[in-house]
Amino acid sequence: MNFDIQKYCAELESDSATEKFEGLAMQAFYFQYMQNPVYHHYCDLLGIDVGAVNYIEDVPFMPVEFFKSHKVICDGRDSEIVFTSSSTTGAVPSSHYVADVEIYNKTFLSGFRQFYGEPSDFCILGLLPAYLERTGSSLVYMVDGLIKLSDNELSGFFLHNHEELYTTISRLEATQQKYILIGVSFALLDFAEKYKLNMKHGIVMETGGMKGRRKEMVRSELHSVLKESFGVPSIHSEYGMTELLSQAYSFGEGIYKCSKTMKVLVRETNDPLSVHRSGSGAINVVDLANIYSCSFLQTSDLGQVSDDGLFSISGRFDSADVRGCNLMVV
Repeated sequence: MNFDIQKYCAELESDSATEKFEGLAMQAFYFQYMQNPVYHHYCDLLGIDVGAVNYIEDVPFMPVEFFKSHKVICDGRDSEIVFTSSSTTGAVPSSHYVADVEIYNKTFLSGFRQFYGEPSDFCILGLLPAYLERTGSSLVYMVDGLIKLSDNELSGFFLHNHEELYTTISRLEATQQKYILIGVSFALLDFAEKYKLNMKHGIVMETGGMKGRRKEMVRSELHSVLKESFGVPSIHSEYGMTELLSQAYSFGEGIYKCSKTMKVLVRETNDPLSVHRSGSGAINVVDLANIYSCSFLQTSDLGQVSDDGLFSISGRFDSADVRGCNLMVV
């Protein structure tokens, strides 16, 4: 097939990307089958009749764990940046080789604008110690980009300096400046235990993850504690991962809406090739921005997808439960 990558990327930025999502997804599938050797091999091992793939439900979704064991990138492309996941001691991290980092720059900005408006309307505060203490975090890269675009002298990252963060928030409240506190769950809880706030002009956004720092909590309990401590009516959430270049956002209660370059489907837990547009099961993600890696990923998350495309996460597979990875052993 003839594939015009410049036209494809222009469509991702257009207002009609949502309407054209299905067509763009099929373009991405055929392009990646031809150009991405890892994905091509995976499809062939599954015995996929590529000519019979006409709808998103027909597309083979690749286990996200392949980013731990394979270099998932299209032929003839070099990586401009490599994003890596956090991992426990002895575990192999995921590595996402990004051939065109400008696509990520445009995608995360487009997603932020879709749900929150211009970054320059906010002061951006990043409380991401577990991510800042290592290299290769796509989340840190995104938040750093938003901090720069906010063009606010009080925007910035906070490691363990909670007193400085408290003072900054107090100054923002005094001037009625809108702000967003983006934090990993355990760090937000640490901060909430030290300070009680009344954040009338702020948004609290958790990005998940206790990272072994604290006892795991269900979302409702976590959000209840944070709402009480920060004096906010709801806790926002961001859904993303190292292997994705697009994000989904929740304004509360863990109900996520995808940005225009992303769509979530569900697969049956006992049949990974049986994919549905709505229902309960394991989460599959279509990420149109992943054009040079893989746009069709099986995640380890379990959840529910409604008919209107909203979704929630209810849990995760144990590593032993992930199916499909044994097809391609290094």
